[in-house]
Amino acid sequence: MHDLDTKRLGALPTTIGKITRLAYARAQAAGIELGPLLKKAGLTKQQIESLGTRLSVHRQISFLNLTASALQDAFLGFHLAQPPDLRELGLLYYVPASSEILGEALRRVTRYSSMANESLSLEYLEGKDIRIAFNYVGVARHLDRHQVEFCLTALIRLCRKLTGCRVEPSRVRFIHRCAGNFSEFAAFLGGNIEFGATVDEVAFAAPIGHIPVVSADPYLNKLLIANCEEALSRRPTKQSPFRSVVENAIAPLLPHGNAQVSEIARQLGLSQRTFARRLTSESLTFSEILNNLRCDLATQYLADHALSVSQIAWLLGYQEVSAFTNAFKRWTGKTPREARAQPQLS
Repeated sequence: MHDLDTKRLGALPTTIGKITRLAYARAQAAGIELGPLLKKAGLTKQQIESLGTRLSVHRQISFLNLTASALQDAFLGFHLAQPPDLRELGLLYYVPASSEILGEALRRVTRYSSMANESLSLEYLEGKDIRIAFNYVGVARHLDRHQVEFCLTALIRLCRKLTGCRVEPSRVRFIHRCAGNFSEFAAFLGGNIEFGATVDEVAFAAPIGHIPVVSADPYLNKLLIANCEEALSRRPTKQSPFRSVVENAIAPLLPHGNAQVSEIARQLGLSQRTFARRLTSESLTFSEILNNLRCDLATQYLADHALSVSQIAWLLGYQEVSAFTNAFKRWTGKTPREARAQPQLS
């Protein structure tokens, strides 16, 4: 890796790269030529084969998207999370596995998950039910699908492994939309699954928090927690790039037509003047971020043939299809229907 890349990686969220390496092995077994995929994602074979090397989360997401397309597997993240031995997660397995009850185990997972992937900040929320929310840090949420589906699938597998019970969520919600049949995913979850939601979260009935963990070991748990806390204290706090913060605030508001400067600034707790200064300091404009986000989402939505062009226009916050068509042609040089007709889009 070049010195410049090393410096940039220090400022961007990183991951242990488990999902990337699983995707690499899956593509290799399928006979996919990996060189072009790695190059396009900004990765090298050496990085993949060096198991201790942390990877850029941005590059992991890019490689997963490219591999899913090459394999024609819309649920690559879900499928990759099925075969691995959960012990390969290291401390993220052994800390919850030595906890006394499942609720305590889940609290530990949410606290220490950032050690494995700095772009995911998990929240444990307890009330009428138990909810775990997946929040993105330093990464634009709209670019990802496979990473978050992998993490949620692994979390459900972990709950079942620790308790010896078929723990099923009462509700699963993903921000990204789903193209295609997701019956296999729904059957695995055994619960209500929603795509195109405003949050990424999984909810369980409150009593599951009291289910005993079959491998509980309080002495080992105390030792491992001490190790995790020390490791966590040594990790630098990474500030999320302002662009991804703004993108993640805009995306849920697009279908409602509320993605206005004043509303985004309010959601971020900033005055419009401070918001404008933050954008200027990173050589950004609000319209540039909004248009790039809309273009990325439009490309994703056009690959879902269940969505009409008029529905896509609404999802992107356009009141008229003609306004969306003109904007898309300005971004890409093609109309939405012309772009959809291209085989590589799907």
